[in-house]
Amino acid sequence: MPHILLVDDEAPFRESLTYTLQKEGYTVTVAADGHSAIKEFHKQVPDVILLDLMLPQVDGMEVCWRIRAFSDIPIVMLTAKDQDIDKIWGLEAGADDYITKPFNTHELLARIKAVLRRRSEDYPE
Repeated sequence: MPHILLVDDEAPFRESLTYTLQKEGYTVTVAADGHSAIKEFHKQVPDVILLDLMLPQVDGMEVCWRIRAFSDIPIVMLTAKDQDIDKIWGLEAGADDYITKPFNTHELLARIKAVLRRRSEDYPE
């Protein structure tokens, strides 16, 4: 069962998305800020990170850079920042995908499956 680290500072959003992801068979760990995200990442390395950009303490871009310094775990930015420049910066910072809020849940699930599939093709068991 793939493990997702969901990083977002909005509790209702985290709860709703956690429910959806668990219903789809994923194990979900949540973090509400950048420091917690990095701490949770080190406790149990996830298979995918869903990462908001606008986080308290350490923003999502910094979290992405820090994780990319030592890991190639798939990172999907999931954020309300929808300007082209934000998308470009997110992808250049190391994100594997960038989805803007509001989003279609079925599309998000398909994109999660896609990054997991690419990762398993890169690292066959």
